[in-house]
Formats: sequence, structure tokens, C-alpha cells
Amino acid sequence: MSAVTQSRYAAAYDTVAPALPGRDLPWLSKRRLDALAQFAAGGFPSPREEEWRYTNVSAIEKKLFSPLLAAPASEVDQAWIDSYRLQDAWSIVLLNGRFSAELSKLASLPDMVLVLGMAEALAQHPERVESHLGKAVADSEHGFVAFNTAWFSDGLFVHIPAKQVLAKPLQLLHVVTEPDALATTRNLIVVDPMAQAEIVETYTGADCAYLSAGVSEVFVGANADLALYKLQAESTKAYHFGGTYAVQARDARFAHHNYAFGGLLARSDIHADLDQASACLLNGLYVGGKRQHIDNHTRINHLKPYATSRELYKGVLDDRARGVFQGRVIVAEDAQKTDSEMSNRNLLLSNDAEADTKPQLEIYADDVKCGHGVTVGQLDEKSVFYLQSRGVDEETARNMLTFAFANEMVDKIKIRELHDLVLGELLQRFPQQGVEKAWL
Repeated sequence: MSAVTQSRYAAAYDTVAPALPGRDLPWLSKRRLDALAQFAAGGFPSPREEEWRYTNVSAIEKKLFSPLLAAPASEVDQAWIDSYRLQDAWSIVLLNGRFSAELSKLASLPDMVLVLGMAEALAQHPERVESHLGKAVADSEHGFVAFNTAWFSDGLFVHIPAKQVLAKPLQLLHVVTEPDALATTRNLIVVDPMAQAEIVETYTGADCAYLSAGVSEVFVGANADLALYKLQAESTKAYHFGGTYAVQARDARFAHHNYAFGGLLARSDIHADLDQASACLLNGLYVGGKRQHIDNHTRINHLKPYATSRELYKGVLDDRARGVFQGRVIVAEDAQKTDSEMSNRNLLLSNDAEADTKPQLEIYADDVKCGHGVTVGQLDEKSVFYLQSRGVDEETARNMLTFAFANEMVDKIKIRELHDLVLGELLQRFPQQGVEKAWL
């Protein structure tokens, strides 16, 4: 980041700081200022950093995105928001980075389940926030995390008590409606021992340039079960950073399903720390066209023995789009009997599309079972020819094979409404002749 940009953000921070939540909490004010100093010193990540070598975010520095301190200038399109809302779910709406009670639907939520906007949580339960904030990811992780800690304007605090089983999903719906807006949110999701939940994060926005920068810290208790889905369907003019950082206790099960379709430049971090005998599942699908740049960075830390992890990410890239996958599995010295598999498969529909993939295994234990695989290529011409021999024209054959490749990941969604929503987004971005939604 240039010195000019640093000074602009520092000056802007002095203006907005009084409006940020928790300003009366000394511990949070100190944490924000420490994070701001760290961000000012290093700025946003650069390609000089190994884990950002394929992604240049310097375009973000050319425009000063600002948080909205007042209500949006235009009315909110309720029908548009409802098109992304799951009807058979509890839904919480964050509008331009701030919790909206009016747009949220939480009726019949179990009494013991706590769902609050972060500003409200800091006012009512500051000790709970303090005990979890920054415990799953440190501000030193990279510049976006420090930036988020300093700037977050709101977010959500979700606490699911022990043995509570949610009867339906909980949707966190992030919506940006204003040009040049900065939506910086911090979520804390705490799932106590033996609880079960499905949570859906959905990101969307108006057809304009804005910056969405969200960090979710997730804590999965002993023998708890959490499935977390993320649909990133931002405007293709927008910039997106989303980080999910999970800490799993013993025997905890955590599944993350990541669907990245939107954004001019989008980056997702999914990191998980595994305790003994815990299980982690990471699935992802990224689809890019035109000049989109979609980056996915995963890290699975096997810290204790007998844990398992499975990871499958697939990319479909057309035009001049660029997709990035960096997957890293670290097996600590004490993590004997680890069982881990990672795979990344990429389909290029254009000679100008690009896929950069970097799987990494770091193994410090000697009794483990670990493997990884990577493929980058175009459609198999033998498969195209086979369909043509059955009376299918070439264009339709290619379309069918492309959607079959992507649909494997869509079919992993167990929530039917979400499955249909993701499938609709996929078809909208790649409307291809010969493929019917009813088939998929």
C-alpha cells in the first residue's frame, strides 16, 4: 500500500471511529488502534507475500471505500433481498455492513439461542465478545484481518448452547446497495458441545463498485456438528474478501461449502484448527468469466492425533478469468494417525482463461495417511465425441459436460432451497444452450 493511501485511511478512520460499535470499551478501543497501526505499517497484502503471490489487490488502494454512517440514500429493494433469502430458515440481514432488525426474520428462534448484531452484543454481552474476538485468527495473519479488526462497523454474534439442535438453517445475508461503500463485518459463531447447526452466509450487492470485507471466527465445541455454507454472489464490479477461521474441539465435526461466483476481484480464506479425532470437510466451487479474479486459500492444521480432513475444490473459468487455489495441510508432530486428502480440479473454457493451483502438504508426524491431486485442462474431446455419437450436437455436448463438472459440487448442498439458489446463480452466470435447470 502506498503512503498516500495509508494516510487517507488513517484520516478517514479518525472521522468514523466515534461511530464504530464498542467505542466505550477500553479493551476494544486498544485492540482497534493496535490493528490500525499494524495495517498502516503493512497495508493490504501484496504479491510479495507467498500466500498472496497470485493475487494483486492494489486496485483496492486506488479508491477510498467508506462505511455508511447514515441510512442508504435509496430505498431498499425488498423483492431483490427476498430473492436471496431462504424462506425455510431464520435470516439475519446485514445491510451495507450494519445489522438490520427490520429486514431480519428470527421469529420462533429457540430461546436459548443467542443471535445479535455485533454492536448489540458489545453493548449487552461485552465479556462474551472479548473472550472470543481474535482467538481464532490473529491480526498478524495478514493486512485484511488487521483492517477488519480496526474498521468493522457491525457483524453478528451467534451462540448455540450445548446439545441444542437447530431445526432449520440460520442465514446470514450480507447486502450492499450503495456505490463506493465499505461493508466491514465481524462475525463470532460459537457452537457449544454436542450442538448441531447449519449456517448459510450469503453475499450479494447492487451493480456497482464496493468493498465487502468480512471475517468470521468459528468455534465448534466437543462432539458438536456445524455445516457452514457460503454463497459469494457479489456484483462483478465489486471487491470481496471473506475469511472463515474455525477452531474445532475434540471430536468436533466442521464442514464448509464455498461457492464463489461474483466479484471483480474476490478472495476467500478458509482455515481450520483440528483437535483430537475431529473431522473437517472443505468443498468449493469457483466460477469466473470476463476478467474476474477469484482466489481461494485454505489451510487445515492437524494439531492432535486421529483427526481426518477431506477437501475438494473445483473451478470453471471462461474468457480472461483467473482462478487461484492454494490449499495447505499442516500435520503437527503430535498429530499421529492423521488421515487427509486434498484435490483441486480446474476446467478452462477459453484459451485465455488461467488457473493457478498450489497444493501443499507439511507433515511433521511419521504415522499419517495424506495425499493430494491437481488437474487443469479443457473438456475431454473423447467425452464430447461420445455424446455427439449419440445424436447430441457439439455445442450442447460441451455445455452438458461443463455443467456436469460443476454440478458435482452443487449436489453436495443438503439444503434444498440453497441448492436451487446456487444452481440458479450458476446458470445465470453461464447460460448455455442445451442445458435445462430441471436436469441438474
